[in-house]
Amino acid sequence: METSLFQHWIDLGFEYAPKLALAIAVLLVGLWVVNQIVHLLGKTLKRSGISADIHPFLLSLTSVILKVLLIFSVAGMVGIETTSFVAVLAAAGFAVGLALQGSLSNFASGVMILLFKPYKVGDLIHLHDQMGHVREIQIFNTIINTLDHRTVIIPNSEAIGGIITNLSTQGILRVDLQVTMPYEEDFDRVEKILLEAIRNTPKVLSEPAPMVGIEAFDSHNILLCVRPYANTEDYWDVFFEANRRIKQALGAHGIKIAYSEGVELGPIGS
Repeated sequence: METSLFQHWIDLGFEYAPKLALAIAVLLVGLWVVNQIVHLLGKTLKRSGISADIHPFLLSLTSVILKVLLIFSVAGMVGIETTSFVAVLAAAGFAVGLALQGSLSNFASGVMILLFKPYKVGDLIHLHDQMGHVREIQIFNTIINTLDHRTVIIPNSEAIGGIITNLSTQGILRVDLQVTMPYEEDFDRVEKILLEAIRNTPKVLSEPAPMVGIEAFDSHNILLCVRPYANTEDYWDVFFEANRRIKQALGAHGIKIAYSEGVELGPIGS
């Protein structure tokens, strides 16, 4: 009996030893190949210009997927039935996907933001009625610092699913100002006064050239639009200083500024 059992183990050894040795060799070579692929992918990502924030995630995901495929291949070589394992993993993945549906949506949106770059860290953006500078782009959320120093966390699925206004892309912004002019005043005279005041305002760009035009007529005054341009980071400096100089210039020339009901004073989007 003992001899028969011993012979059985010897037969199993002769049967499976070559498969096991081959599987170990394939595993070792496969791990080396996976590391080389991940290393090559890392170099490719650096040359591609894709945001560095997503590099670790893509490299880790690639490494895990390739290693899982390698392990299944090695298991099949030694005769282990992998069909049941695949079914269990698929069922577990489906259950996790349903439980984390919202998070996965934010995750996928975060990957899209990092890949396609509708905005990047430091940009001034208008997103979901919030205006501010992008502080951080995370896998699940975008964090912005608003102009009144609040921190707003926006889920990436909402960010990518709505209208994104990137105010930093062009590098310059138009500063929209509004001035009321009495009907008895001559527009050409007021236009020259306003343009001179704007051109003497620090940080106002000469190109595109500032302009003054008639925007609307109300019951008591003419509404003028005054539109200088400024670099994105100088927007508010130009806005407040231009208004101050316009007030000084009109006062120096004896032109009254009257409040007109229904007119919104301030920049568009503020």
